[in-house]
Amino acid sequence: MKGITVLGATGSIGLNTLDVVARHGGRFRVVALTANTRWERLLEQCRRWRPELAVLREPGGAARLEEALRREGLPTRVATGEAGLVEAAAHPEAHYVMAAIVGGAGLQATLAAARAGKRVLLANKEALVMAGALFMDTVRDAGAELLPIDSEHNAIFQCMPEGFRAGERPAGVEQVLLTASGGPFRTLSPEAMARVTPDQACAHPNWDMGRKISVDSATMMNKGLEIIEARWLFGLSLEQVQVVVHPQSVVHSLVQYTDGSVLAQLGQPDMRTPIAHALAWPERMPSGVAPLDLFRVGRLEFEPPDPERFPCLRLAVEAARRGGNATIGLNAANEVAVAEFLAGRIPFPAIPAIIEEVMAQAPAGDPRTLDEILAADARARSEAAARAAIMAEQRNHA
Repeated sequence: MKGITVLGATGSIGLNTLDVVARHGGRFRVVALTANTRWERLLEQCRRWRPELAVLREPGGAARLEEALRREGLPTRVATGEAGLVEAAAHPEAHYVMAAIVGGAGLQATLAAARAGKRVLLANKEALVMAGALFMDTVRDAGAELLPIDSEHNAIFQCMPEGFRAGERPAGVEQVLLTASGGPFRTLSPEAMARVTPDQACAHPNWDMGRKISVDSATMMNKGLEIIEARWLFGLSLEQVQVVVHPQSVVHSLVQYTDGSVLAQLGQPDMRTPIAHALAWPERMPSGVAPLDLFRVGRLEFEPPDPERFPCLRLAVEAARRGGNATIGLNAANEVAVAEFLAGRIPFPAIPAIIEEVMAQAPAGDPRTLDEILAADARARSEAAARAAIMAEQRNHA
């Protein structure tokens, strides 16, 4: 029986992970669960799974959770803050760690899991966007296993040559093709996108995701971050990663080989498939996902992304070329801008505008230590917040 920690247990990936684990009760044991502020949902999970450790990033929620557990006589210990997340990630009884904390907030805990030599199920792409060199060095030095959970990267992993391990340069691979649904605004004009609402941006046509990731899909920033992630995971140059818009979200990604072969992984748009793959790897096990019915799908369409409609994709490619501080600034500015948009303070087109301004100020260089990376991240967030405040003020007076 394998022990598992779920970082971000109350989010979409966390819930899907626990759904898969529940289907294989004799195979896995939940050791630790973490959440940001949803202490009541985490309490429900503690009742169901009886983990040894539960972590709330927010101290007030942790205190309420601890009191509720004590009142119900449940044995789970409660920790809080960054130190608690790191403890959960490196828990000695956890063999596998699902890294599903959204954004840069998950970096330190995900890095701790790698440092502890765990099998890291990586759903937190920002760990590689912010700290790719440091993270991959840690995986190698600690002997950790790294398995991607993003549906696209998991699909590529499944199509790689036999014996491939994350971070290696795959033999015989010409390029990888990252598929993108195009999100809810795939056919919307740039002019109309200026008026879209947060709820419209979060209404993804195929996937059920959290609001931040849904907005990233609407801007196609998620695909830009995935380009950077793919380079680290698969040892590829920027020119070897191509984005292909595929509205049906049935082909999750493809790998093209030097002999002309192209291998693709297909399936329902359901995150339980890559989660089950990574949990069982190198074996297979049921995920609870319905079989793919190609006759019902009917047809598969592919088209290039529109750079005018999706400037975030261009910005991500530019950041990938520059590396280091540029990718840190890209990610930090995007997180701040998306939060401001979701709060209704800035319009949708302000997201790429803020990112571009912050990237323009990013210094040259490639921070390698965690302290340097976190300092660059904090600086970029401060700059993004200042620019968002100016745009919000201008909008209020318009």
